[in-house]
Amino acid sequence: MLPMTMLPSYRDLPRVNDLPASWGLLGSGGPDYFGCLNLMTPDKLVAAARLVTRGAVFALNWSADLPDPPMFGRLKHTHEVQDRSTGHDDVLHGWNTQSSSQWDGFRHVRNVPNGFYDGVPDADHGVDHWARRGIAGRAVLCDVGRWRAAQGRPLQCGEPDVIEPDDILATLEAQGSPLEHGDILLMRTGWTEWYETSTDAAMRAAAADRATLKAPGLPSGERTAEFLWDLHIAAIGADNPAVEVWPQGTGQNADHVAELKANHPERMHEVFAHSLLLPMLGIPLGELFDLSALATDCAADGRYACLFVSAPLNIPHGVATPPNALAIK
Repeated sequence: MLPMTMLPSYRDLPRVNDLPASWGLLGSGGPDYFGCLNLMTPDKLVAAARLVTRGAVFALNWSADLPDPPMFGRLKHTHEVQDRSTGHDDVLHGWNTQSSSQWDGFRHVRNVPNGFYDGVPDADHGVDHWARRGIAGRAVLCDVGRWRAAQGRPLQCGEPDVIEPDDILATLEAQGSPLEHGDILLMRTGWTEWYETSTDAAMRAAAADRATLKAPGLPSGERTAEFLWDLHIAAIGADNPAVEVWPQGTGQNADHVAELKANHPERMHEVFAHSLLLPMLGIPLGELFDLSALATDCAADGRYACLFVSAPLNIPHGVATPPNALAIK
């Protein structure tokens, strides 16, 4: 693996079928199942552990019952409590690992024509690799929702409000919380709080349908891939539905977006950053993280860096997993 100080910029990355790729740069030889998680080195974890001074713990999983109904056409699970002779068992029927807080694993999105991360066959990837290793290191909360509100232009959680890369950088500067290479970036928009406080059934139904969902996020397409790669972070976890803005291609010509989706899957990266971030760059994406309590605490004490630990589910060949994440200060 190249030292972090030697990693190329996005524009200087090697190319695979003319797309920038981190393949072969981050692992230690052989198939790489970890991508940018390789940047969470033991020495960085030791340094992150020193951030714990109060013993304050913040759980980042949202309720497994939210959103309700689930988004992107996923089924709503049912929870059965079975009576046993000595107590009870839980059974979840129809449970989708991406129905609430989640890490998108490297099997979640392929790049056309390049396939999955590092050229590893689909079935060989899985969140079980991450589970056996664990995810632990330094995280920085970027409370862009609070910062935007302070600028007099609050994020519109029910609209495709683009969070520009400069908004992220300005938020981090205002907080006095610089990112270090190999960090987890936690991006708070306030979306989960907005969703929880709304009792509008029509809004929730519209949010569940990928055709009618509108949500703020980073720009669609390659701008976001370039921005996040050049930060040299290990991963990003956010409280919005897709990290990037929704609908896909927001800000671009609607006919152009429709044409790409219908006829040019090899160019989906122009309107959907996922198709670069996961399969080409190896940057794990966390969605629907519950960052509200952590954000309140960070605003109160002015400390936005924390120890972050996440225990993915050990599902062989799993596509995604709840993060089971904690932020500790």
